[in-house]
Amino acid sequence: MSAYQFPYLSAHQSISHEPTQWQMELASALESIFAKGNHTLEALIEGLNGSRVKPPDGGAWTADKYTALMRELGA
Repeated sequence: MSAYQFPYLSAHQSISHEPTQWQMELASALESIFAKGNHTLEALIEGLNGSRVKPPDGGAWTADKYTALMRELGA
């Protein structure tokens, strides 16, 4: 019998598949940006543009690209 695990403790409870390598790199970049105390959308975009993680279409991150991607990913 497995040990009971409260369902809200699962970090990936809302996903239907394992994250891709790109998604893991994006998550790592976001964690790094947040860890530096950057919590505004503008700071997130600046931090992402300074990272090696590019948006799916390439180019630069914008607030519109970021929010659309988060909506698509269900975040």
